[in-house]
Amino acid sequence: MRPLATVLCIAIGVAAVAAASVAVWYERDLARARNEVERGAGVVDTAAGPIEYAERGRGYPLLSIHGAGGGYDQGLANAADLVGDGFRVIAPSRFGYLGTPIPADRSPAAQADAHAALLDALSVDKAIVVGVSAGTRSAIELAIRHPDKVAALILIVPATYAPEDAPTIAEGRGNAFAFWLANAGADFAWWATERIAPSVLVRFIGVPPDLVEKSPPAERARVMAIVRSILPLSRRFPGINIDSIPDPAPPALERIVAPTLAISARDDLFRTAPAAEYAASRIPNAMLKIYDTGGHLLVNRGAETKALIQEFLAANVPPVPDNVAAQ
Repeated sequence: MRPLATVLCIAIGVAAVAAASVAVWYERDLARARNEVERGAGVVDTAAGPIEYAERGRGYPLLSIHGAGGGYDQGLANAADLVGDGFRVIAPSRFGYLGTPIPADRSPAAQADAHAALLDALSVDKAIVVGVSAGTRSAIELAIRHPDKVAALILIVPATYAPEDAPTIAEGRGNAFAFWLANAGADFAWWATERIAPSVLVRFIGVPPDLVEKSPPAERARVMAIVRSILPLSRRFPGINIDSIPDPAPPALERIVAPTLAISARDDLFRTAPAAEYAASRIPNAMLKIYDTGGHLLVNRGAETKALIQEFLAANVPPVPDNVAAQ
C-alpha cells in the first residue's frame, strides 16, 4: 500500500488540476458572454439620457421590452421566439441592464419616457410595443403616457399590478438561493449552478422543471439557452434590483387606447395570470389568452403564441407601407 502522505498528495494534485480546469472553463464562458453583450448593441444619446439598444429585421417598427435578468439581447430573443419575423425590432436595455445607466428617477413611468425618447432618436413615430414580464410595467406606462407612439400593445406574462395576487417569485430554498445569486451578481455561482443543478435556475425563472423535462429537445434547449444568457449576471443585477420593487399602485389602465393583447399561463411560477386578467379587464377592448401550461417562458407555446399575435396584429395594425418595410 502507498503511504498515506503519497495518497494525500495525489488527491490534492488531482483536485488542483480539476479546479484549474473548472476555472479555465468558467473564464472562457464568461469572457464569451461578456464579448457577446458588448459587441451586439450600440448606445444612442436621447432626451432621457444614453440608452443601449440593438435592431434586427425590416418592417413595421416593434419595440421589444425585456424582462428581469435581461437586456437588449433578451429583447431580440423574445421577439424572435414569441413574435416572429417581418418587423424592425428595436430592443433597448432598460435602466441598470448592460450598457444603460440608472438615472435618478428609475420608475416605470421614467422608463416609459426613455422608451419614447429612444423612438424619437431613431425617428420612429409609432411602434408595436411588446413587453415581457417586468418589461410590461414600462410598456403599460408608455401606452398611457405616450399613446400616439403605440400602434398596439402586447403584454406577455405581465409581472405587473394585480389587486389580490401580485406576481412574485415562488417561495422555496432553491429560489431563495437563486435570488441571492441574482442580487449578488455572482457570475461564478450562477454558472456553476447551471451545470450542477439547472432545475434550480429553471424554477427561478418561473418555469416548472418537470414541464421542461417532458418537452421536446429543441424546447429544452431554448429554455437552457435563456438560463445561460443571463450571464454576465454582474452586468444585469442593478436592473434586477430595480425590478424587484413591486408596483405600489395600479396603473391607469383605463386610459390605454391602443389595441391590447395580454398572454400568460396558469402554471407560471411568477403567478402572472392574475395580472394579465386584471389588465385585460381594465384596458378597453383588450384581448386575453391564458394557457393552462407553459410557465413564465410559455414553454411549448411558441408556435401558438406567434399565430395568436399575428392574428391580433393583422386585425389591429394597418399593413406597413413599402417605404417603411424597406428601412
